[in-house]
Amino acid sequence: MPERPESAAAGREEWEARRRVRPGPLWWLGAGLLVGAAVLVAVWRRHEFAQAFNLISRVRVPQLAVAVACEALSLVCFAAVPRRLLLASGVRWSLRRMTAIAVAANAVAGALPGGAAFATAWVYRQLSRRGVEPMLAAAVLVVAGALSALGLAILIVSGLLTVGTAGAAAVVRPLAGILALALVIGLVVFSLSRFAGFRTIVRRTWVRAGERFRQLRRAQTLLVRVVEQARNLQPGFRPWLRPAAYALLNWVFDAACLTACLWALDIGVPWRGILLAYALTQIPGSLRLTPGSIGVVEASLSALLVLYGLSPGAAIAGALLYRAISYWALQPVGWAIWIRLTFQADRPSPPPGLRTDHGTPRPDQRPPHEPGT
Repeated sequence: MPERPESAAAGREEWEARRRVRPGPLWWLGAGLLVGAAVLVAVWRRHEFAQAFNLISRVRVPQLAVAVACEALSLVCFAAVPRRLLLASGVRWSLRRMTAIAVAANAVAGALPGGAAFATAWVYRQLSRRGVEPMLAAAVLVVAGALSALGLAILIVSGLLTVGTAGAAAVVRPLAGILALALVIGLVVFSLSRFAGFRTIVRRTWVRAGERFRQLRRAQTLLVRVVEQARNLQPGFRPWLRPAAYALLNWVFDAACLTACLWALDIGVPWRGILLAYALTQIPGSLRLTPGSIGVVEASLSALLVLYGLSPGAAIAGALLYRAISYWALQPVGWAIWIRLTFQADRPSPPPGLRTDHGTPRPDQRPPHEPGT
């Protein structure tokens, strides 16, 4: 069956996005050095790893089921954010479909070099293939990413408030200063934006920069269109509370998965530092220094857990069990869903207003039969 023209164009866009984010030799060299360092550390700390695997072999199944349930709820909340944003624009999607796309994108982002950008391009294509306008799809992805970053920032601040002076509090104090400075700058810019003179200066600087650089002008045009579309998603303040809450709950349930993993291993949970240890681990993990941040997340999380009172063997066991649930177990499931959705035949979309959350006309909204049919 020949591919439809719009589907072929979407495929070319996805391929171009993947080609642009293809890592260079320096990335591979850095990733190789990090993996090599992780192997050396594993050999050096082989006694702690032996203790960790001994703890994992005696994991308690009921508590492990709680950890799996928390991770599942985290994925559902992650998928609920773009679904709520689409719903605000009049596009109804089932939560099951959006969760499937989120799980598949998570597998792509965690397995390929530059996978986060490729996964975003793939999600954009899936939304476009199923009747979502391109600019709306782009705006949904941008806003969902911003809400996710906001949720992680809230989690970091909460961790800073609960950790007190124990453990790595001195290490993270500069981070608290950076967050406070960013907040002050944001408030100053917001206050100045209420003056017409300041807006005029910013507008002139923006236009002149675009006139000098053609690539920047294209990026400005796209950014303006995405921002305008994002403003139309959720007018006012209160409608943003629900997707923002889902974005925060995504992180909270994932942190609860880590806590349940420590509980399942029957080791003490460092309650004062567990939230901050988890939140700080997400920062190097999001850099994708290795495929899936393999070695980076495990090392960072283990080190932080040791700082908050766990023994090295127990910290390594908790980090490995958490990664087994939140990363390794999701890879085969996500790639199976990715294959199914990617090679699924495109179906013509019904006219706007006749769609249900499954993309087909409802029986009571089908157009009447013409005479003689």
